[in-house]
Amino acid sequence: MTVTHDFDEIRAEFDRRVQRIAWCTVATVDTKGRPRSRILHPNWEGTTGWILTMRNSLKAKHLAATPWISCSYWDPSHEQVHAECRAEWEDAPETRRRVWDVFKANPEPYGYDPGTIWTHGPDDPAFGVLKLTPWRIELWSLNAMATGHDRMVWKPG
Repeated sequence: MTVTHDFDEIRAEFDRRVQRIAWCTVATVDTKGRPRSRILHPNWEGTTGWILTMRNSLKAKHLAATPWISCSYWDPSHEQVHAECRAEWEDAPETRRRVWDVFKANPEPYGYDPGTIWTHGPDDPAFGVLKLTPWRIELWSLNAMATGHDRMVWKPG
C-alpha cells in the first residue's frame, strides 16, 4: 500500500473514477450500531464531497447519532474508490445554492438537475446538502493488483 498526504498525487485518477462511475454505495451506522447501505450520487471538489439528499431522511437520523460514513465506488472492470468520511449538514442558503449549481453544471452522468427531485429549488425545505470530509481515500483496481501495483491511499497531512 502506498500512502500519501498530498491529494494532488491521486487527484487525476480519483476525479476520473468518481466522475465516470458517479454512483456509489454509502454506508451509515443506524441508531442501534448496525451498518446500513444505500446508493447515492456525490460530487467532489478536491477532497470535499457533496451529497444532495432529503433533509429528513432515515440517513439524517443515522448521522445525528454517528456522523461517519463510508463511500464505495465500483465498476465492472474492478476499479474502485473508497472514501471514509465525516458527514455534516450544510444549511447555509448560499452553500445550498452553490452546491445545487455545481450538480446542475456538471455533465451527466456525474451531474444532474436537482430540480427534477426538489421542484421548489435549493430553498425547498426537504432539500439537504451533506458535506463529506474524508479522513481516508483509497484507490484500488484488479488490474493494478494483477500487475504488481499497490493500492494508493490518501490521508490528510
